[in-house]
Amino acid sequence: MSYRVINGKLYSNVDFTEYSAEGLKSKNVKANEDKNIFSKILDKQIKNEESFTISSHAAQRLNSRNIDFNDDDLKKINEGINMANKKGVKQSLIMYKDMALITSIKNRTVITALDKNESQGKIITNIDSVVMI
Repeated sequence: MSYRVINGKLYSNVDFTEYSAEGLKSKNVKANEDKNIFSKILDKQIKNEESFTISSHAAQRLNSRNIDFNDDDLKKINEGINMANKKGVKQSLIMYKDMALITSIKNRTVITALDKNESQGKIITNIDSVVMI
C-alpha cells in the first residue's frame, strides 16, 4: 500500500481514487447531468407559471356564449391563478369581467365558466377562495 504526504499529514492512496482522472471525469459528467436536470425542472416551472388549460367543458360553455379571450384576458386570468397558487389555494372561483371561472389551481385548469346572468341564484361549492381580477 502506498501513501502520500499532504500538508504534513499522511494519507493512503486509496483515499485519492475519487481524485484520479477517471474519478474526476465521472464527477464532471454527474455535475453536468445535475445541471441539465435542474435546467429542465426550472424551464418546466417557468412554463407552468405562464400557462393554464381550459377544460373542454369550459371551452364549450365559452363558445356557446360567443366569449373569446384575447391575450390580455388570458394573461390576467393566469395572474389570478398564480396569485391563488402562492396562497396555497386548491380550488378557486375567479371573477373576471362578467365571468365566473371555477378553477383548479393545482392543475392550472379552468373547469367551468359561468356568465354574470347564469351565476345569479347559484351556489358554488368545493372552492376555498375567490380571486377578483
